Amino acid sequence: MNLVWLVLLLILCIRGYTEGVLNPEVVNIGAIFTFGTINGKVAKIAMKAAEQDVNSDPSILGGRKLAITLHDSNYSGFLSIVGALQFMESDTVAIIGPQSAVMAHVLSHLANELHVPLLSFTALDPTLSPLQFPYFIQTAPNDLFQMTAIADMVSYFEWREVIAVYSDDDQSRNGITTLSDKLAERRCKISYKAALPPDPKATRDQVLNELVKVQMMESRVIVLHTLSKTGLLVFDVAKYLGMMESGYVWIASTWLSIILDSTPLSSKTANSIQGVLTLRPHTPDSKKKREFSSRWNQLSNGTIGLNPYGLYAYDTVWMITYAVKTFFDQGGTISFSNSTSGTALVGGELNLGALSIFDGGQQLLKNILQINRTGLTGPLRFGPDRSPVHPAYEVINVVGTGFMQLGYWSSYSGLSVASPETLYAKPPNRSRSNQQLLDVLWPGQITKKPRGWVFPNNGRQLRIGVPNRVSYRDFVSKGKDTDDLHGYCIDVFIAAIALLPYAVPYKFVLFGDGLENPNYNQLVYKVASNDFDAAVGDIAIVTNRTKAVDFTQPYIESGLVVVAPVKKLNSSAWAFLKPFSPLMWGITASFFLIVGAVVWILEHRINDDFRGPPKKQIVTMLWFSFSTLFFSHSKSAYPPCSYLSFTMDS
Repeated sequence: MNLVWLVLLLILCIRGYTEGVLNPEVVNIGAIFTFGTINGKVAKIAMKAAEQDVNSDPSILGGRKLAITLHDSNYSGFLSIVGALQFMESDTVAIIGPQSAVMAHVLSHLANELHVPLLSFTALDPTLSPLQFPYFIQTAPNDLFQMTAIADMVSYFEWREVIAVYSDDDQSRNGITTLSDKLAERRCKISYKAALPPDPKATRDQVLNELVKVQMMESRVIVLHTLSKTGLLVFDVAKYLGMMESGYVWIASTWLSIILDSTPLSSKTANSIQGVLTLRPHTPDSKKKREFSSRWNQLSNGTIGLNPYGLYAYDTVWMITYAVKTFFDQGGTISFSNSTSGTALVGGELNLGALSIFDGGQQLLKNILQINRTGLTGPLRFGPDRSPVHPAYEVINVVGTGFMQLGYWSSYSGLSVASPETLYAKPPNRSRSNQQLLDVLWPGQITKKPRGWVFPNNGRQLRIGVPNRVSYRDFVSKGKDTDDLHGYCIDVFIAAIALLPYAVPYKFVLFGDGLENPNYNQLVYKVASNDFDAAVGDIAIVTNRTKAVDFTQPYIESGLVVVAPVKKLNSSAWAFLKPFSPLMWGITASFFLIVGAVVWILEHRINDDFRGPPKKQIVTMLWFSFSTLFFSHSKSAYPPCSYLSFTMDS
């Protein structure tokens, strides 16, 4: 009988119907991943290695053991929800995952309700706001930084339009939206968005249909933001369509670098991704990182290579460990209480009463966000926006069966060939002259930077308006028996088109009935109203027309002249008097006498030079006025008399 009651009590504890402390000797952590993916395989190995390292030192958790329970979601959102509910029914203090942002949006609501921190290093949707989901933490740089790096690369190579090919799920879709915003800040844009079914559901026919549309577009710069299976399928189809040849630019997000790091490439796969640019999360070199990398072959049995997200998985376990240790040091205990939201539904078809709230969840969350340590990926601390401090990426160029590193991108200083760690001691410099990358080997095995666009195959011809003149036919004229156009303006236009390094299809459209010269103002406003794409002819550049359209530089003389009357005058000895009128000369002479009289009145009482015979006084007075008007104001320019400053005291 006692045994029956003991079993019932144990069941009630597991289902969450009781409150209290549950097995304080074990700290339970859950993890939700799709183990069939590259990141799932790497994360599984790395998290188990972290669990082993934590438990190898009993002093870390005060003699308690860390237990990580893994749940395989197997690409299924439903199984992810089931796994999360199972963890939240038991004494789980934190959950690592989910792997996709789609499920992160769903499970974050559960985490908010039950106060269980949810940490993910792969669900990097930039729209997962900490304001809406305070218990969800991204332990790796989210796609905001990755898309900023791609936008900086597009701006660095001076392209203005890109085409986005992406999986139509939350993370990829929101990442492309963020890319669009960052490109707009740099006066660039996404000209076309090609959405594919979420990975791994895309079929070859679906990819083929979208890439055929992309092939018809103007832009040749393509950003591919998806996951490994869909991404490799896109490149395989692109190779088939001839879209991996010279003239194209492909920029892949971090999924491609994960494949390069973790799996060997077949010759077919390697051939289909030549010249592609991709990003890899940058983790600084350290002794801890080198030691873990040397252990990896033993941990994985050589089944898969280590990539940066394996390092983030290892560090995420240690983040939770450090936070739990601080929680115990603060006197906290692991206890759970019934969820009022769940008990409200007891008795219905859904029995959510088993879900329990982690009483110390808020304190544990605070401890996680305040961590300041060093891990395999570098500093383990969060900024005010909960993002890792100074996130950085390595810019990779796929060459042969490997890759070539072109430089780095960091949120601190943008693109550089020096590692971000060497730049932190200097002031941040994101000026255009400071952005640098090494030379790239582009698709088609070319080193010259592709133009990035061509005239679209499905584009219409430019409509060039031409005046159908009846006079001055040397500028523009129509053939007598054909529709061919001739003339100086036509020759200049054709010569300019020939200088362009790409084809621009066009057709001339006559404006006018050929019986009289057309109205050129109407021709100009036809261009302004988009009836014509441009106009060619002897069109004068006048003010009202420049307000409606833009003109090229004039290639013939405008004929504008300034007309002024010319009157021939006989030169004489008195020609120097011509600049001034008689009235002006009279006023000048009056001031001449007035200045002299004023000086004489002020000086003759105290200055001997202004005394004597009247003749002498008149000459001195006139000489002083003359020197004041026509000589520089130096002491030597005046007659030997007291200067005005001598009399200022009187």
